[in-house]
Amino acid sequence: MTPTTTGPTVVEPMSSQLKAGATQGLRKGLHGFLWITKILVPVSLAVALLDWTGWLYALDPVFQPVMGLINLPPQAALPILSAMFTSFYAGLAMIVVIPFTQEQVMLLAVFITICHMLIVEGLIQHKAGFNFLQTDILRILTAGLTVYILSLFFPGTENPVVMPDSLGAAMPLADMLVAWLLSTLQLLAKIVLIITAVMIAIETMKVLGWTERLAAACRPIMKLMGLSPSVATMWVAGVFFGIIYGSAVITEEAASGRCTPDELKRLHMHLGINHSTVEDPALFLALGISVFWTIVPRLVAAAVVVNLYNLANKIWSRVRPGPAETAT
Repeated sequence: MTPTTTGPTVVEPMSSQLKAGATQGLRKGLHGFLWITKILVPVSLAVALLDWTGWLYALDPVFQPVMGLINLPPQAALPILSAMFTSFYAGLAMIVVIPFTQEQVMLLAVFITICHMLIVEGLIQHKAGFNFLQTDILRILTAGLTVYILSLFFPGTENPVVMPDSLGAAMPLADMLVAWLLSTLQLLAKIVLIITAVMIAIETMKVLGWTERLAAACRPIMKLMGLSPSVATMWVAGVFFGIIYGSAVITEEAASGRCTPDELKRLHMHLGINHSTVEDPALFLALGISVFWTIVPRLVAAAVVVNLYNLANKIWSRVRPGPAETAT
């Protein structure tokens, strides 16, 4: 038998690896950007029209009693509704206009950082493996409970505020559409830059073999959060860059089959509550809200929710009858 010979292993030059990572990342980033654009543009236009007509705030009488349950004034329903159904920035803009106290702003910051853009982000998480209604309900309940617990340490946050007369003055439809178009184009430009940069970084890490090192570095954190180490890449993308900006990474990794459905579900439970820990705190910092309040409460809330879910699963698996018991 003729002996087989193998040549020396060819190591691809660093420059070629970086080029391959950049090319692949750019392609996937643009693909993810086009997908998110198909969701964001029609949804944001529809909500902008509802906002302009005033129909969006027809729900105020329903939400205002709920504000009392979490020790916030009735006027807090306005920025919360804006953030939930339009965008994080819309809620922030409302907070700037309405003269809330610093403690009220802090509680609103906690609520809005957990619960905002429920339609767009919910659709992204749905595509990546977590039911749309489940993630939105979880975020609303977690935001409300977290704010209620924190409000117990700040008495008087339920006191009403005096609304300025200028709030609610409707602009002409044409002006509203122009304003919507400009803000949407600015947001899309920001999204495409961030998504492509994130995907290029992730793909470059893959070709350089750094993703395993990232997973290893995050393993202790994953365990503490009640998550699987295999979701480390998606966790980093979502927590630091947000669900929208990290959507390309999240959907790409979710479709790879490297994670089980339960691992993905736990990840999305966490990310729904705790994401975008760079941009959101920076924006509220401009309003005088400490980074502590915009990071720590939702990080703790996400860890508690996921670990409670894991505990409930363990208890259920023990009390649930096995096949043999069911047969008898």
